[in-house]
Amino acid sequence: MTGESVRKAVRDLLPAIGERAQETDDGRAVAPGTVRDLAAAGVFRTLQPRRYGGEEGDPVEFFRLVRELAAVCGSTGWVVSVLGVHPWQLGLFEDRAQAEVWGEDADTLVCSAYAPTGRLTPDGGGGYRLSGRWRFSSGCAHASWALLGALVVGSEGHPVDFLTVLVPRSELRVVDVWDVVGLRGTASNDLVVDDAEVPAHRVLSNYRQAQLRGPGQQVNTGPLYRLPFAAVFTHAIASPLLGIVSGCWERYVETMRERTRLSLGGDRFAEDPYAQVSLARAASEIDAGVLQVERNLRELGECAASGREIPLELRLRTRRDQVRATERATYAVDELFRTAGGMSLHRGHPIERAWRDAHAGSVHVANDPERALAMYGQGAFGLSVEDNLV
Repeated sequence: MTGESVRKAVRDLLPAIGERAQETDDGRAVAPGTVRDLAAAGVFRTLQPRRYGGEEGDPVEFFRLVRELAAVCGSTGWVVSVLGVHPWQLGLFEDRAQAEVWGEDADTLVCSAYAPTGRLTPDGGGGYRLSGRWRFSSGCAHASWALLGALVVGSEGHPVDFLTVLVPRSELRVVDVWDVVGLRGTASNDLVVDDAEVPAHRVLSNYRQAQLRGPGQQVNTGPLYRLPFAAVFTHAIASPLLGIVSGCWERYVETMRERTRLSLGGDRFAEDPYAQVSLARAASEIDAGVLQVERNLRELGECAASGREIPLELRLRTRRDQVRATERATYAVDELFRTAGGMSLHRGHPIERAWRDAHAGSVHVANDPERALAMYGQGAFGLSVEDNLV
């Protein structure tokens, strides 16, 4: 499918996905049928290599679709963003690993849990044995493979390397623990692996990945696969928040336009200057977040397409603006929630659900503003910056 046909197909699905938003929240999962419809629309193959049936498309366009989905259902937008970014990372693995996942079905999905809570022990034959438990694997029920963070443990029991490991569903056990305040429909459950065999072609060095030297770049030579992991993955975490809050803004205007407030003497809410100011502030924060992240993604793409080295200054600015986008989004949703009045407190109200979802997404480690902003400051002062998420 072309980019335009994917956009049309996804937008045709938006009304039904929006109607199921509360059902998704209550049921703590995106319905399998929704995921099948989105897969048929081609959205999950946007960043997938063309060699395996993907579009190898523009990340800016992919994250725009994510924001549109998140605007009608935060959990669906989050799951699409996370599952949809993994085909890009899988394209950095050895080709043999890519063929194992997509060789028979280009729509095969991959979930993740990147925290290095797994233990990898060399098996003496070039591969590893893997055991561990991972938290927060969004949309894992829909995936046939998982990307898991793990530390290689040396003979003395000390970590010697940090790898991302590709593991088939047959080696995974999903533990249903996801009963949380926001993004409830993401079903971000725990994954458990007990002494699984991991061949060498299913591991990727996080250091080599950060240096843009993944083995998959030998076969996937397009500029998309010369982008930094830190930029692509962190935008997969920030974009749903921008979408959630932009959708909240739209619902706020629709809901409050004709509302009267008896506590204010029966005046129309729309005539309240304080509400008008809050609406303007929220809109400006959303726009600023979108404009900055899209500018950075375009500049990263231009560097990759020209073959130029991506400067550290751009990497740091990209992370700075990505976390500022999440801060702007949470500020905006707080402004809307604060001025919407008591009706928005009811469970199931679109503003209430958006407020919960945005705050839940903001606590993801990729959205930690202090860490990313400190790195930007270090770089500006000429200090050394050492971090895998740059």
